[in-house]
Amino acid sequence: MKMKRVLVANRGEIAVRVIRACRRIRLESVAVFSEADRAALPVRMADFACLIGPAAPGESYLNIDRIIAAAHRYKADAIHPGYGFLSENPVFAARVVDEGLTWIGPPAEAISLMGDKIAARRLITKQGVPIVPGSDGPITDPAAALAEAQKAGFPILLKAVAGGGGKGMRLVEKPEDWIASFEAAAREAERAFGDGRMYWEKYLQQPRHIEIQILGGPDGKAISLGERECSIQRRHQKVIEESPSTVVDPDMRARMSQAAVTAAQGCGYIGAGTVEFLVDRDRNFYFLEMNTRLQVEHPVTEAVTGCDLVIEQFRIAGGNGWTPPPLPPEPFGHAIEFRIYAEDPQNNFLPSPGTLSVYREPQGPGVRVDSGVYQGGEVPVHYDPLIAKLVVWGRDRTEAIGRAQAALEEFAVGGVATTIDVHRRVIAHPEFVNGNTTTDFLPRYLASTDGDAPIDADLRRALAVAATLYTRRQTERRSRTVGSGSASPERSDWLAAARREGVRRWSVLN
Repeated sequence: MKMKRVLVANRGEIAVRVIRACRRIRLESVAVFSEADRAALPVRMADFACLIGPAAPGESYLNIDRIIAAAHRYKADAIHPGYGFLSENPVFAARVVDEGLTWIGPPAEAISLMGDKIAARRLITKQGVPIVPGSDGPITDPAAALAEAQKAGFPILLKAVAGGGGKGMRLVEKPEDWIASFEAAAREAERAFGDGRMYWEKYLQQPRHIEIQILGGPDGKAISLGERECSIQRRHQKVIEESPSTVVDPDMRARMSQAAVTAAQGCGYIGAGTVEFLVDRDRNFYFLEMNTRLQVEHPVTEAVTGCDLVIEQFRIAGGNGWTPPPLPPEPFGHAIEFRIYAEDPQNNFLPSPGTLSVYREPQGPGVRVDSGVYQGGEVPVHYDPLIAKLVVWGRDRTEAIGRAQAALEEFAVGGVATTIDVHRRVIAHPEFVNGNTTTDFLPRYLASTDGDAPIDADLRRALAVAATLYTRRQTERRSRTVGSGSASPERSDWLAAARREGVRRWSVLN
C-alpha cells in the first residue's frame, strides 16, 4: 500500500472509526478540527491534529481550501471524507486528486452523476432496474407537474434533486397542498444544498427501506455484501438498521444485489457505496437512490459479513490492485444498529447539546459501540447530535434483540437528553419483534415519541445526582488550578489529554 498518512476530513464517531482503521494497518492519521472540537476524541486519538477554523461548518469542515492546506502541511498521502460534510462533493473529490493526493472514495464523475437524482433515475432506467414512478426531470412548471402527479395518484413525495437526509422533502397528501408544499421544499433545498430544483415520486404506502452495500474495484467489477433494512425512520431519517432483512429471502437478495451491482457498474463506481431501494407490500423493489460514500450504518454489514469496510476502502484506493474479500454465502447471524442522538424526545426531538456528565457504554458478547465522545466531553450545538452507534450481533434475530435490550439498559448518558428510551420502546414492540418494520413504524405505533416519551424517574434522579457531583468536582478543580497560578485549566487539561492519547503535533492552520 503506497499510503503512509491519511487526513480524516470529518469529526465525531466516523473520524474515530477511520483513525482506528488506520491504526490497524499501520497508517498514520491526521485529524482536522474546529474551535468547537478542540478537545474532541478524534483530536486526542490521531497522530497529528490541525485546527482549521471556527465552529461554523462553512469555515471549517466544509472549507475545502483549509482541508487541502492541512493535508499538505502534514504531508498526508490521502484524504478520507467519512460521511456527511464533503463526502459526496464532487468538487472536493476532484480537487483532492488534482492536488496529487489519493481520494478514498468513488470518482468525482460517479459522485456527480448519482448525486443528481434525476440523472441517476435516467441511468437506472436505461439499465433496466425498476424505479418508483415519478417525474422524468426537474419540475419547471408546478401546475403542469401537478397534472402529471394526479395521474399517478396521491399521495406524492416531493424531493430535492440534490437532496439527502430528508431535507427538501415533503409528503403531499392532496392536490390542494401541492403548491405550498413545493415552495416550502424548494426553499429548504436551496438552503441545504444551494440547489432548489425539485422532482416528484409516487409515494408507496407502508414500504420498506432496504439498501444493498456494494464494493467497486478499479477494474470495473463490483460485488454486493447483502442488504440492510433501514425502515425504522423519523422524518425520513434512519433510526434503527438491521441485517438481514426479515422480508428478504435468498432469491430476492440475489435479484436486489444484481440490480445494485448493475447500478454501480453503470456509473463507473469505485469504493464503498450503497444502493437504496423501496419495497412494496408485494415485495417488489424499486431503485430509490445511491449513496456514494460510506454509510452511517456500515457496521451492520461488517457484523454479518466479517468484512472491515473502511480497510477495504483503503485497499481499493491503495493502487496495488484489489481482490474482493472472502464473504459468507448468506448473512452470518443477525445485527442491529441503534443511533444514539443527543435529542430530547419530550421536546419534539430538538437537539440537546451540553456536557456529558455521565457516559458509560455497554459491554458484553456481540456488543459494539462506535462513538466520538467521552465522559466530561461536550456535545456541540453546531453539528449533528449523534453521540454513538450501538451495534449488537446475535446468532439469530431473537438473540440480537435480547442483547440489544440488555445493552440499551446498560447504556448510561447524563447531562443531555438522548433517544435511548425510544430505542427501548421500539424493540419491545410486538410489531418490531415480529419483523413488521415499515417506514411509517414510528408514527403508527409510537406516536408519543413526538413529545411525551416517559423517562424512568429513578434514572432521572440518578442522572441529576451525577450531574451535580460532576459540576461540583469541575468547580473544585478550576479553583485549585487558578489558585496555583498555572495556565487556564481548559488549555492545560487539553494538552495533558493530548499527550496521554499520543498526539505528537498540534497546530493552527492560518
